[in-house]
Order: sequence, then C-alpha cells, then structure tokens
Amino acid sequence: MPGFLSQASRAALERLLADGDASVSPLGRIAGIRIVLAALEAEPALLQGVRDALAADATWDEIAEAAQLKPAAAKWRWQGTDEEIAARLEAGRKRSARPSSVPTDLPGYSVADAARKLGVTAQAVYLQISRGKLEAQTVTLPDGRSYKRVMLGVR
Repeated sequence: MPGFLSQASRAALERLLADGDASVSPLGRIAGIRIVLAALEAEPALLQGVRDALAADATWDEIAEAAQLKPAAAKWRWQGTDEEIAARLEAGRKRSARPSSVPTDLPGYSVADAARKLGVTAQAVYLQISRGKLEAQTVTLPDGRSYKRVMLGVR
C-alpha cells in the first residue's frame, strides 16, 4: 500500500481488496470501487502532488496529461487555494444536484425534438419556420429564459 495515501484512502482500498473474493455481489463490487475512487479523488496527496509539480515548474498541460485530464479540467480541480478549490467543488455539487433547468411543460416541441420527429436537422426546422411552413413561437419564462417551441401539425 503506497505510504503517501491518507488513512481514509488506505482504509477504502483495504476494504475493497478484502471484499475482492467471489462472495461479493457484482453490485457490491461496483459500490466498493466507487468508494475507493471517491476516496482517491479527495486524496490530499493528489492535491499536494499537483502543488509539488507546479513548484517544480511543471506546466498545467503536463499535470493534465499525468492526470489524464484536459488542462482546463486540471486547473478547475486544483488551481488556487484550498478555499477556492472547495468553493468550486461545492458550486459544482450544487449545480449537479439541481433538477434540469429546462421546463418540461412548455407547449409544442423543442427544435431538436421537432427535427427528430420530422427526420431532419435542427437547421432545416429553422429554415421551415422562416419560410412559414412550420409554426413556432418563442416562450419567455418569468425568469427571462426563452425557448423556441415548434407547433407540429398546426398549419
């Protein structure tokens, strides 16, 4: 077991290895692997490794390549102070916990849905709307968001 891992990561890894026999259900293995991945992702040694690499004049491109990420993703995860990183991660968790912000109770079809239904591209739907062959309306919500809605079968 690597000595640089935190106690939490070591414990998660040891549990996974102990549960590695055939008596563990496939779902139990999946859950165990995800627990280890979450522990390793939060591993303090990972952030310290990034900071050590930066101090040794590594570039974000090199760090991203080592982490198998895009440079922007590496910077998003590890650039800045502990407080800045924690704030970004918390904001990301809040965004992912929200339900889809696109309302589902709007009239008609979205342009993409209308295109799929008609077997054409979204660009072709917009062209048919501009030529008057399809009826569409823009629905503006109270919060200012607007959606183009296509009324199929109305004309």
